[in-house]
Amino acid sequence: MRTRLLWMMTVLGAAVPMTTLNGCAQTVKTNSSSRAIGEIAPRTARINHLAFFKLKNPADAAELIADCDHRLGTLPMVVTYFCGQHLDTGRGERVDGNYDVGFYVGFDSEADYSAYVEHPNHKALVTKWQPRWEWIRVNDVLDPTP
Repeated sequence: MRTRLLWMMTVLGAAVPMTTLNGCAQTVKTNSSSRAIGEIAPRTARINHLAFFKLKNPADAAELIADCDHRLGTLPMVVTYFCGQHLDTGRGERVDGNYDVGFYVGFDSEADYSAYVEHPNHKALVTKWQPRWEWIRVNDVLDPTP
């Protein structure tokens, strides 16, 4: 009987979404292997804004990441977001690792991007961190596909 009960709990646990079991919404990252061969990964944003920061004090990276998470990653016009430190993949000079923090936000429209740039959270973050970075590189990329 106990074996049967454990088997049923395992089967139900696999079939019932976690949000049903614990009442909390969860974000689940999908594995790229779940796409069919040749299927393009989803394009999640039309306007893509990337920034790479070289800090005067690299030990400040965690604080900058936390500020970006709190002030920018939560803005309603942001549809995709990440912020983190350089990952050394052992590829040497082929991969530019001359930065301390990499930042990305994506937007659905130019209007959303403009609203982000003018948002008080963005302005406050720039004001706070500009004296603390050695340099910043910003790249804006448009995805022209519908």
